[in-house]
Amino acid sequence: MSQDGTIKLTSYSSKGGCGCKIGPADLQQVLRSLPEAVPNPSLLVGLDTSDDAGVYQLNDDLALVQTVDFFTPIVDNPYDFGQIAAANAISDIYAMGGKPLTALNIVAFPIHTLDKQVLADILRGAGEKMKEAGVTLVGGHSIDDKEPKFGLAVTGLVHPKRVRANAGARAGDKLILTKPIGVGILTTSIKKDQLKQEEIANVTRVMATLNKTAAEVMEPFDVHACTDVTGFGLLGHASEMAKASGVGIRLFQNQVPFLPRVRELAEQGFVPGGTKNNFAHLEGVVRFDASLDQIDQWMLCDAVTSGGLLISVEASEADKLLGELRTNDVNASLIGEVVSDHPTQIDVLA
Repeated sequence: MSQDGTIKLTSYSSKGGCGCKIGPADLQQVLRSLPEAVPNPSLLVGLDTSDDAGVYQLNDDLALVQTVDFFTPIVDNPYDFGQIAAANAISDIYAMGGKPLTALNIVAFPIHTLDKQVLADILRGAGEKMKEAGVTLVGGHSIDDKEPKFGLAVTGLVHPKRVRANAGARAGDKLILTKPIGVGILTTSIKKDQLKQEEIANVTRVMATLNKTAAEVMEPFDVHACTDVTGFGLLGHASEMAKASGVGIRLFQNQVPFLPRVRELAEQGFVPGGTKNNFAHLEGVVRFDASLDQIDQWMLCDAVTSGGLLISVEASEADKLLGELRTNDVNASLIGEVVSDHPTQIDVLA
């Protein structure tokens, strides 16, 4: 509770950790211990390529897309938190080229500590974002927990031949990003009371924006691969695309869009642990231009919530796709290219 009597929802995140994803290195170690999955020819996308969602083919014309995501509050307004959590979970369906259909709420909430209206506002925010996406809520599950957590399990549909996996990038493709990055640094700054209200409103708007328009605009284009940029950061998800596709990636740091004040706040020390874990995990995978300092490198690894789509598109169509995205109010930027040399590696140029 703040001095003015309002609830500081983000303060509950500290009770059980940062609420961010388990780091990529730790996650890989855990997943290696799992038994080998039974082969299933209907499973088009599974665990092998660290993709955004699973895809299971039902027939020649239809496949299910399934995903789940939830986390602790990163903003103090419960309604905004619900909107962001819903947009974040639904994004995985868009990243696979699918249409989201149904969702299940996943709720952990200190029902005897926080006002029930807080939970009602979280669910209301999520419900309105689901309505915007055309998603039908079909149920959910809740538990009493020491800290609030919220998210969705989402199911969608896609044509089996129109799946936008992260494994199809081709040398010569151009890379387009549809939202600015730096969310992790800014949301960490929110917890430290370093942002003005208008700055909080701006980063909230970015996170709560669905990738629906971006996905619809890219649908008719010759897109070879796609992923959404979330907890593992821009370079982490680009690395997964490079590895899954067996290609190299070249990114241009000066073309990557950042939210306002990201560098300033990073220099002041507001870099989340998840961002630093992402950077450490990419050692030996990413080569940075010598002119890029530690802050530049951390910024490109920043742990994002509800980020944009990273689209690998045929080079001859890149300018047209970029133009149509911008015409439809998507803040898209051309940030790099796919190359045949240094496969599975990333070069970051200044």
